[in-house]
Amino acid sequence: MATSKYNYSVFINCPFDPQYRPLMEAIVFAVQDCGYAARSALEVSDTSQVRFEKIATIISACKFGIHDISRTDLDAESRLPRFNMPLELGLFLGAKRFGSGRHKAKNCIVLDLHQYRYQQFISDIAGQDIAAHGGEPVRAIKIIRNWLSDATPKSIRIPGGAAIAARYEQFRADLPETCAKLQLQIEDLTFNDYVVQVEEWIQAQAQVAR
Repeated sequence: MATSKYNYSVFINCPFDPQYRPLMEAIVFAVQDCGYAARSALEVSDTSQVRFEKIATIISACKFGIHDISRTDLDAESRLPRFNMPLELGLFLGAKRFGSGRHKAKNCIVLDLHQYRYQQFISDIAGQDIAAHGGEPVRAIKIIRNWLSDATPKSIRIPGGAAIAARYEQFRADLPETCAKLQLQIEDLTFNDYVVQVEEWIQAQAQVAR
C-alpha cells in the first residue's frame, strides 16, 4: 500500500504568492484529475518541524515532482530573487541521483514561463526538458496531463488535456456554491481545503457518470 501511494504522489514545488495561485490551483486539479495525489509543503503547518526537513520528507514520499522555476522577479523590499524553487528542484534531483531503491526512478518536470529562459539563470539543468506554460493555467493543465499520461501504465486511460481543462472550468464554476454550503471563503482555502474540494468534486462527477 505504501509503495502504491508513493507511485502516485506528486510533489508540487512552485511559488505560493497570490499572483501564482491560479496556476497552482490549475496544476493541483490536473494532478488529481489524472488520478494522482498532489503534495506540497503547504499541507503541513507544524511549526516545530524545520521547513527543509518538511520538504525533504514530502519529496521522499513522492515518485513525481513538478518544479516551476518561473519566479525570478526581485523581491520588492530586499531587491533580491527567491531561490526556494531551484533549491527544492536540486533536492529532488539529488534524491534521484544519489538515493537508493525506488528513488532512482523519480520522475520530474520543470516548468518556466518560456522554454529557454532558464539558460540565463540556471544553465546547469541544460538537457532537462523545460516546459513553458506562459503563465496560462490551461496550458499548464495540458503540460501536466501529457507528462503524467506518459508515465501512467498504458492500461489506464487519462482524458486529453482539453477535456481536463474543460472539467477544471466547470469545477471553478461550481466552487463558489460548494464553499458557500460549507461556510468557506474561496480566497481563504488552505492547500488541504482545496485538495479536498477537488477530490470531492471529481468523485461526485464520477458518480453522476455511472
